[in-house]
Amino acid sequence: MRLVFLGLAGAGKGTQAKTLSEKLGVAFISSGDMFRHHLAQGTELGKLAKGYMDKGEMVPDEVTIRMILDRINQGDCQKGFILDGFPRTLNQAKALERALGDAPVDRVLYIKVGEEELVRRLAGRISCRTCGTPYAQQMLADDAKQCPRCGGELYQRADDQPEVVRRRLQVQWPEVQGLADFYGRQRKLVEIDGERPVEQVEEELVKAIDRVG
Repeated sequence: MRLVFLGLAGAGKGTQAKTLSEKLGVAFISSGDMFRHHLAQGTELGKLAKGYMDKGEMVPDEVTIRMILDRINQGDCQKGFILDGFPRTLNQAKALERALGDAPVDRVLYIKVGEEELVRRLAGRISCRTCGTPYAQQMLADDAKQCPRCGGELYQRADDQPEVVRRRLQVQWPEVQGLADFYGRQRKLVEIDGERPVEQVEEELVKAIDRVG
């Protein structure tokens, strides 16, 4: 089972993809988690990525492609994987297609959410400086300062400020639509209404996966 989750920032791709990876027993690969790891470690890649992410811009394709393809070649991906946050451009999608060869992506799950709802979600998000886990502010106590997961400091990322969020969405939209068209022509795309309750979104995703093959 090789799946790609598609959608704008804040659509809930990561939460749903991680849940389904556990149910299916396949590797969960999040480009965001991988970048956060490099940011926390202060690697050269992390510093490079941070400059783009803080401005709400995409990390260059060549950096992301190399990182993701190396991960896909690891042993735990042989029985399948779910990609969250990759591909983000047609160049990345074509690079992935070439790399997978005779074992291509099975299904692309496009979680669609309107712009105003995305801004509301992202502008109300805080993250942990240590592990990078994001939280909706309403999920935590008003005076919460530590991550429930690891105890790290909670803060609002520069790219989660409302004005930066809108700029990120404007940058992302043409690429997401291009990818939707690309996979739609291959009859691999399934659109899911991401503004419904989390449980209903998950049910629709499971139905889409059950139709694979």
